[in-house]
Amino acid sequence: MKKTITIILLLSLIVGVVSGCGLKVEYEKYTDTFFDSFDTITQIVGYARTEEEFMQYTAIMHDRMLELHKLYDKYNNYDGLNNIKTINDMAGKEPVVVEKELLDLIVFSKEMYEKTSHRTNIAFGAVLSIWSEYREEAESDPTKAKIPPIEILEEAKKHTDINKVIIDTENSTVFLEDPMMSLDVGAVAKGFAAEIVTREAKEAGFESFIMSAGGNIRAVGKPLDGERDRWGVGIQNPDKDVFGDGSNTLETIFVNDASVVSSGDYQRYYMVGDQRIHHIIDPETLMPAVHYRAVNVVIEDSGLADFYSTEVFLLPYEQSRAFVESVDGLEAIWVFADGRIEMTDGFKSIALSQGASAIDK
Repeated sequence: MKKTITIILLLSLIVGVVSGCGLKVEYEKYTDTFFDSFDTITQIVGYARTEEEFMQYTAIMHDRMLELHKLYDKYNNYDGLNNIKTINDMAGKEPVVVEKELLDLIVFSKEMYEKTSHRTNIAFGAVLSIWSEYREEAESDPTKAKIPPIEILEEAKKHTDINKVIIDTENSTVFLEDPMMSLDVGAVAKGFAAEIVTREAKEAGFESFIMSAGGNIRAVGKPLDGERDRWGVGIQNPDKDVFGDGSNTLETIFVNDASVVSSGDYQRYYMVGDQRIHHIIDPETLMPAVHYRAVNVVIEDSGLADFYSTEVFLLPYEQSRAFVESVDGLEAIWVFADGRIEMTDGFKSIALSQGASAIDK
């Protein structure tokens, strides 16, 4: 799973910048946090009539996130459950019967791959697993930090053909034709799961909340405090520690019924000398992508937002911007290594600075 550690602290959501209608408040704000799904911290801030009502909603969301975490897990086996690890273990052997939520994720990822630049590839596991091994070694002993030899990466790339991920929707099976290939759904799983969970919570009656799953934000409705019409979401400055003194916000945006997802070189990385080796690997160079420090995207669907954030991060700026502007409802901000910031017009329209930060940097 993509172990994003960036957390936008929703408890400090901006109050009063966007005024509401001033009606009598019938709801109170509550917060719940859990730490046991998708290798990250998940925080839910929402409005409910009582704390009991709020906790009933978040308990449902928590349980569902745990279920989806197990389905999308590539590291662990679970009794009676076929998941990503099961599919990988059976590569080249036989199809695996999977549950609908896992089949839907794989179908979605293949369809999005075909609609985009062929950079965000869930069949890229053979390459990513090598990088993961080198990162884990560097984390356990920084003196051993090194970059994988390109020859090993190029050999692994031969086993990343997404067309060899065979899906039988009628029988709900997934089969990897190449016995050396493996799936890695880290670029999309957390957002896809968040979308399932938030939609089910809405159907259950939870109408005002915002969920942060390791910094992947999904906002539903508006704050029911009688003051605000939109949620305020902080965009992290990649040069600042997320656990710092509170001055780590690069920009603040205001949204309803939207997802905000980031990709950056500051989230999971190790150092080789003075070189930052982060976890988002360019499938063409087989090395960490070098175009930006960070990108953030905004669109309603959280699964799309997670996929698009990786896609936008991997593309050179001119292509990246053209891609964003070609997708209805998608907005983005790009943060470059030299401090320059670019935003789409739609992003500027929901930003506190109205784009001034892009000019000043």
